[in-house]
Amino acid sequence: MDEQQHRSRRARKQKKKRNWWVLTPLIMIAVVILAIGIYAVYVYLGVKQTVDGDMYQPVDAIDREKTQIKIDERDNLNILLLGIDNEGSRRGRSDAIIVLTLKPEEDKMQMVSIPRDTRTLIVGRGYDDKINHAYAFGGPEMAIETVENFLNIELDYFVDITMDGLGVLVDELGTITVNNELEFTSNGTHFPVGPIELDGTKTLSYVRMRKQDPTGDFGRTDRQRKVIEGIIKEGATVGNVTRIVELTNVLGQNVGTNMELNDMIALLQHYRNTRHNVEEYRINGSGTTINGTYYYIVNDEERAKVNQMIES
Repeated sequence: MDEQQHRSRRARKQKKKRNWWVLTPLIMIAVVILAIGIYAVYVYLGVKQTVDGDMYQPVDAIDREKTQIKIDERDNLNILLLGIDNEGSRRGRSDAIIVLTLKPEEDKMQMVSIPRDTRTLIVGRGYDDKINHAYAFGGPEMAIETVENFLNIELDYFVDITMDGLGVLVDELGTITVNNELEFTSNGTHFPVGPIELDGTKTLSYVRMRKQDPTGDFGRTDRQRKVIEGIIKEGATVGNVTRIVELTNVLGQNVGTNMELNDMIALLQHYRNTRHNVEEYRINGSGTTINGTYYYIVNDEERAKVNQMIES
């Protein structure tokens, strides 16, 4: 082999060596991108299976096409939140009834609580009764239609969650923080006035207490709203967003909703800023006893006022 051939061969080897070191970081980047892509698909499919399989519960009472138009136009959305009182089952009385309105133009979230003893027409039964009985009689369909009739509004989504599921969800989030306004002790736990941190067990004691509260069921309703607000805030943190598969697996066992995964993604994209500004309101009325049963009576003026709050 002459000197020229030797130099040519050595140059080819060096070129190959240089090309290898150029390609190595590119290959590493490609592997990382591929791994991220695989993880993203895993997360999406894992969440989709839970949401669209276990949690999803279609209802005839809500027009999905109208809701989709509202989302496309970034219009206000009304979501009915129902806390179900019997543990481990969704068919029971709705212990908590809250209309959550997302107002993207104002970056505001409005939570209107309906006292569970409110007397109103139970749609589908044809007579007046406590509004929390609607869910027990006919599940989310009857609860939705009854609330819509009571406030003369249209609901876009519903979410129901069992009380035991509420505690499990808080435990999965870690803890939530609420601003407590009444000092009390329940189930061996002391709840001082001010910001308090709650795990799942403490959360259930916090929302279920009623006898020590001078406002009775109204105080409990206020605490339920605080817990929901705390869950929304904590659930939106970066650490919990990255655990979305685990969180949805927990929700899948305890939650029913007419939202599909694509609906949830749309809400996250277009309505997420509403959580920064929360307004709360409890419907006002007066208590009375009819045939030995306690009812909460809400007059037409109050219903019209709440309707305007939600629709404006």
